[in-house]
Amino acid sequence: MTASVREDLLAAGLAVFDRVGFEGATVAAIRARARASNGSFFHVFGSKKELAGALLLDVLRHYHAAVLAALDPVPDAEQGIDRLIRAHLDWVVSSRREARYLFELSRSDWDEDVRDARRAQNARLAEGIERWRAPLVARGELLPMTPVMFVSQLIGPAQIFCRAFLSGRDRADPRSEADTLIACAIRALRPSERVNKE
Repeated sequence: MTASVREDLLAAGLAVFDRVGFEGATVAAIRARARASNGSFFHVFGSKKELAGALLLDVLRHYHAAVLAALDPVPDAEQGIDRLIRAHLDWVVSSRREARYLFELSRSDWDEDVRDARRAQNARLAEGIERWRAPLVARGELLPMTPVMFVSQLIGPAQIFCRAFLSGRDRADPRSEADTLIACAIRALRPSERVNKE
Protein backbone atom coordinates (compact mmCIF):
# COMPACT_ATOMS: atom_id res chain seq x y z
CA MET A 1 0.00 0.00 0.00
CA THR A 2 1.52 3.32 -1.03
CA ALA A 3 1.91 6.37 1.18
CA SER A 4 -0.29 8.26 -1.26
CA VAL A 5 -3.30 6.08 -0.34
CA ARG A 6 -2.77 6.99 3.31
CA GLU A 7 -2.48 10.68 2.41
CA ASP A 8 -5.61 10.48 0.26
CA LEU A 9 -7.55 8.88 3.12
CA LEU A 10 -6.31 11.51 5.61
CA ALA A 11 -7.29 14.33 3.24
CA ALA A 12 -10.68 12.74 2.66
CA GLY A 13 -11.17 12.25 6.39
CA LEU A 14 -10.37 15.89 7.02
CA ALA A 15 -12.89 17.02 4.40
CA VAL A 16 -15.64 14.73 5.68
CA PHE A 17 -15.03 15.57 9.35
CA ASP A 18 -15.05 19.26 8.48
CA ARG A 19 -18.38 18.90 6.71
CA VAL A 20 -20.32 16.60 9.07
CA GLY A 21 -18.21 16.22 12.24
CA PHE A 22 -16.73 13.02 13.64
CA GLU A 23 -20.03 11.43 14.65
CA GLY A 24 -21.64 12.15 11.29
CA ALA A 25 -18.69 10.86 9.27
CA THR A 26 -18.72 7.32 7.93
CA VAL A 27 -15.98 5.11 6.58
CA ALA A 28 -18.02 4.83 3.37
CA ALA A 29 -18.07 8.63 2.93
CA ILE A 30 -14.33 8.86 3.58
CA ARG A 31 -13.61 6.01 1.16
CA ALA A 32 -15.81 7.60 -1.51
CA ARG A 33 -14.09 10.95 -1.14
CA ALA A 34 -10.65 9.29 -1.35
CA ARG A 35 -11.78 6.93 -4.15
CA ALA A 36 -10.43 4.06 -2.06
CA SER A 37 -11.76 0.54 -1.70
CA ASN A 38 -12.97 -0.92 1.57
CA GLY A 39 -9.89 -3.15 1.60
CA SER A 40 -7.59 -0.19 1.04
CA PHE A 41 -9.14 1.72 3.93
CA PHE A 42 -8.88 -1.15 6.40
CA HIS A 43 -5.38 -2.04 5.23
CA VAL A 44 -4.24 1.45 6.31
CA PHE A 45 -6.58 2.24 9.23
CA GLY A 46 -8.40 -0.11 11.55
CA SER A 47 -11.32 2.26 12.07
CA LYS A 48 -12.63 5.77 11.58
CA LYS A 49 -11.29 6.65 15.03
CA GLU A 50 -7.81 5.41 14.12
CA LEU A 51 -7.86 7.60 11.00
CA ALA A 52 -9.05 10.55 13.11
CA GLY A 53 -6.16 10.05 15.55
CA ALA A 54 -3.60 9.83 12.74
CA LEU A 55 -5.10 12.99 11.24
CA LEU A 56 -4.82 14.81 14.57
CA LEU A 57 -1.12 13.98 14.83
CA ASP A 58 -0.50 14.93 11.20
CA VAL A 59 -2.23 18.30 11.56
CA LEU A 60 -0.50 18.95 14.89
CA ARG A 61 2.89 18.30 13.24
CA HIS A 62 2.14 20.86 10.52
CA TYR A 63 0.96 23.44 13.05
CA HIS A 64 4.01 22.97 15.27
CA ALA A 65 6.36 23.24 12.29
CA ALA A 66 4.76 26.55 11.30
CA VAL A 67 5.07 27.90 14.84
CA LEU A 68 8.69 26.81 15.34
CA ALA A 69 9.70 28.22 11.94
CA ALA A 70 8.89 31.65 13.41
CA LEU A 71 11.87 31.27 15.76
CA ASP A 72 14.41 30.83 12.96
CA PRO A 73 16.53 32.89 12.91
CA VAL A 74 16.42 33.39 16.66
CA PRO A 75 14.56 36.63 17.42
CA ASP A 76 14.75 39.00 20.37
CA ALA A 77 11.86 39.09 22.87
CA GLU A 78 9.47 41.41 21.03
CA GLN A 79 10.30 39.99 17.60
CA GLY A 80 9.64 36.50 18.93
CA ILE A 81 6.29 37.44 20.43
CA ASP A 82 5.35 39.14 17.18
CA ARG A 83 6.47 36.26 14.96
CA LEU A 84 4.87 33.53 17.09
CA ILE A 85 1.49 35.25 17.16
CA ARG A 86 1.61 36.01 13.44
CA ALA A 87 2.64 32.40 12.72
CA HIS A 88 -0.39 31.16 14.66
CA LEU A 89 -2.77 33.54 12.89
CA ASP A 90 -1.27 32.83 9.46
CA TRP A 91 -1.57 29.08 9.95
CA VAL A 92 -5.17 29.32 11.15
CA VAL A 93 -6.15 31.37 8.08
CA SER A 94 -4.08 29.48 5.48
CA SER A 95 -4.97 26.06 6.93
CA ARG A 96 -8.50 26.82 8.07
CA ARG A 97 -9.86 23.30 7.64
CA GLU A 98 -6.91 21.82 9.56
CA ALA A 99 -7.22 24.50 12.25
CA ARG A 100 -10.93 23.76 12.64
CA TYR A 101 -10.11 20.10 13.05
CA LEU A 102 -7.31 20.70 15.54
CA PHE A 103 -8.97 23.38 17.66
CA GLU A 104 -12.71 22.83 17.17
CA LEU A 105 -13.57 19.33 15.97
CA SER A 106 -11.01 16.86 17.27
CA ARG A 107 -12.08 14.47 19.97
CA SER A 108 -10.88 14.30 23.56
CA ASP A 109 -11.26 10.54 24.10
CA TRP A 110 -8.27 9.41 22.07
CA ASP A 111 -6.67 6.02 22.58
CA GLU A 112 -3.59 5.98 24.77
CA ASP A 113 -1.16 5.75 21.84
CA VAL A 114 -2.61 8.92 20.27
CA ARG A 115 -2.58 10.75 23.63
CA ASP A 116 1.06 9.72 24.17
CA ALA A 117 2.08 10.82 20.66
CA ARG A 118 0.24 14.14 21.10
CA ARG A 119 2.00 14.73 24.44
CA ALA A 120 5.36 13.97 22.82
CA GLN A 121 4.66 16.40 19.96
CA ASN A 122 3.50 19.09 22.38
CA ALA A 123 6.64 18.53 24.46
CA ARG A 124 8.84 19.08 21.36
CA LEU A 125 7.00 22.33 20.63
CA ALA A 126 7.41 23.45 24.24
CA GLU A 127 11.14 22.60 24.13
CA GLY A 128 11.59 24.63 20.95
CA ILE A 129 9.87 27.65 22.45
CA GLU A 130 11.74 27.23 25.71
CA ARG A 131 15.15 27.22 23.94
CA TRP A 132 14.28 30.69 22.66
CA ARG A 133 12.54 31.93 25.82
CA ALA A 134 14.84 30.75 28.65
CA PRO A 135 17.84 33.00 27.81
CA LEU A 136 15.48 36.00 27.50
CA VAL A 137 13.99 35.26 30.93
CA ALA A 138 17.53 34.93 32.38
CA ARG A 139 18.42 38.36 30.95
CA GLY A 140 15.22 39.92 32.32
CA GLU A 141 13.78 40.54 28.84
CA LEU A 142 10.76 38.29 29.45
CA LEU A 143 8.88 37.84 32.71
CA PRO A 144 9.58 34.61 34.60
CA MET A 145 6.61 32.23 34.47
CA THR A 146 6.02 28.57 33.77
CA PRO A 147 6.22 27.51 30.12
CA VAL A 148 2.50 26.64 30.16
CA MET A 149 1.60 30.10 31.49
CA PHE A 150 3.86 31.72 28.91
CA VAL A 151 2.19 29.94 25.98
CA SER A 152 -1.28 30.62 27.39
CA GLN A 153 -0.51 34.35 27.59
CA LEU A 154 1.17 34.33 24.17
CA ILE A 155 -1.22 32.27 22.05
CA GLY A 156 -4.30 32.00 24.29
CA PRO A 157 -5.89 35.35 23.38
CA ALA A 158 -5.21 34.81 19.66
CA GLN A 159 -6.63 31.31 19.92
CA ILE A 160 -9.84 32.54 21.59
CA PHE A 161 -10.12 35.27 18.97
CA CYS A 162 -9.64 32.74 16.14
CA ARG A 163 -12.45 30.48 17.38
CA ALA A 164 -15.10 32.89 16.08
CA PHE A 165 -13.40 32.79 12.67
CA LEU A 166 -13.09 29.00 12.67
CA SER A 167 -16.72 28.50 13.69
CA GLY A 168 -17.95 30.93 11.05
CA ARG A 169 -19.42 33.35 13.62
CA ASP A 170 -17.00 36.05 12.43
CA ARG A 171 -15.88 36.15 8.81
CA ALA A 172 -13.21 38.80 9.37
CA ASP A 173 -9.63 37.69 8.85
CA PRO A 174 -8.15 37.36 12.37
CA ARG A 175 -4.81 38.68 11.09
CA SER A 176 -6.43 42.12 10.93
CA GLU A 177 -6.11 42.24 14.74
CA ALA A 178 -2.52 40.97 14.87
CA ASP A 179 -1.05 44.27 16.03
CA THR A 180 -3.47 44.51 18.95
CA LEU A 181 -2.90 40.89 19.99
CA ILE A 182 0.87 41.40 19.81
CA ALA A 183 0.74 44.63 21.84
CA CYS A 184 -1.33 42.90 24.53
CA ALA A 185 1.06 39.93 24.62
CA ILE A 186 4.07 42.22 24.93
CA ARG A 187 2.44 43.93 27.92
CA ALA A 188 1.68 40.54 29.49
CA LEU A 189 5.07 38.94 28.88
CA ARG A 190 7.65 41.73 29.10
CA PRO A 191 8.74 43.56 32.28
CA SER A 192 6.86 46.88 32.35
CA GLU A 193 10.03 48.99 32.46
CA ARG A 194 11.28 47.34 29.24
CA VAL A 195 7.93 47.88 27.49
CA ASN A 196 7.92 51.55 28.49
CA LYS A 197 11.55 52.15 27.42
CA GLU A 198 11.16 50.64 23.95
